[in-house]
Amino acid sequence: MKILHFADLHLGVESYGRFDPATGLSSRLLDFLKALDQVVDYAVENRVDLVLFCGDAYKSREPSQTQQREFAKRINRLSISSIPTFLLIGNHDLPNAIGRATSTEIFDTLAVKNIYVSNRPQVHRISTSSGTIQIVSLPWLRRSALLTREETKNLTFDQINQRLQQALTDIIAAKAQQLDLGLPAILAAHVWVSGAKVGSERSMTIGQEHALLLSNVAHPAFDYIALGHIHKHQVLSNNPPVVYPGSLERLDFSEEKDDKGFYLVEIESDKETGKRRVSFDFHQVTGRRFLTVNINIEPQDAEPTSTVLRAIAEQEDKVRDAIVRLNISLPAEIEGQLRDNDIRNTVKEAHYFTIAKDIKREARLRLGQWTAEEIAPLDALKAYLESKKVSPERAKILLEYGEKLIQEQKAGQG
Repeated sequence: MKILHFADLHLGVESYGRFDPATGLSSRLLDFLKALDQVVDYAVENRVDLVLFCGDAYKSREPSQTQQREFAKRINRLSISSIPTFLLIGNHDLPNAIGRATSTEIFDTLAVKNIYVSNRPQVHRISTSSGTIQIVSLPWLRRSALLTREETKNLTFDQINQRLQQALTDIIAAKAQQLDLGLPAILAAHVWVSGAKVGSERSMTIGQEHALLLSNVAHPAFDYIALGHIHKHQVLSNNPPVVYPGSLERLDFSEEKDDKGFYLVEIESDKETGKRRVSFDFHQVTGRRFLTVNINIEPQDAEPTSTVLRAIAEQEDKVRDAIVRLNISLPAEIEGQLRDNDIRNTVKEAHYFTIAKDIKREARLRLGQWTAEEIAPLDALKAYLESKKVSPERAKILLEYGEKLIQEQKAGQG
């Protein structure tokens, strides 16, 4: 049995995009759709038995009609190819209020053939071309769905999280008891597992997060634990496999060096022992590159613009069609010598670029424990004279003159 596991599509992220005149859409929306197309192409061409999506189809809880249409096109292609497709609800798929429809519920409402949607914990038995598979679903659950107000009354945030963790653990254990041990079983969960290396999802968090321990999800009843929510692909355990496929496309510069893609999971029964063997491999998709170019300009640099242009030229092949961030660090006194138009013309082959300047300014004059702005004028003069080791006799005279000048200045302002 071959299962394609992916998650965290986040259609609707349009940061670093531009208007595409051919389609009228954001170029970044097209990037995310191209990544999804690669997933669908692989599933159809390799005749996988099941496509398993572990949540967060969209960036927003209320996606646009265009985003929904484009997602539906790809899901429909899997449907008409007779590939069972399981859609789990993530935190970005939940509506703002209880009772409203989730963003992928339409597939269930229309009873689209071969498409299964889960917005609550349950056991699904799905027929595939290689036999029946069991999926225990654990979508993202609101705190109110797990605990009553009375249960959380007067509890600290940590105590509430412990209660949530126990409630989710109990759900997993209860559903595991309902499994047929003779059939392969997968836990599909959109959760934060403690210890996972995070990416851009931290900046996209909606509401407060609750996390599960690895031991809570690595239940021996499951052949494979398919996760969603964390954007960095990683394997948390091998026995049983506990796997995050990560987001399908890079969302921001925190994911600049991350490979993006999906996992192909194969479950095979050993006829002699009756046990099942599980293997899983990461398949990379081609996505939009992110590139950071760090440039440090020294105070003695007579041609700071040339220094920047050379640094960009060294990365010329990587700059083309990439989302580029130029970080330029330079002294304040030569900032005016930078020719911004020349720099912009050099990175015009980039898909999108941004220039950030870190201007180094001379440290403020410090007088003891204060800066000059934090101390009264006469005290500042006194501290200055002490720092210069002026003799007490001369310092006394200078302080008298200083006090007189300060008083005259105040009288003039009055």
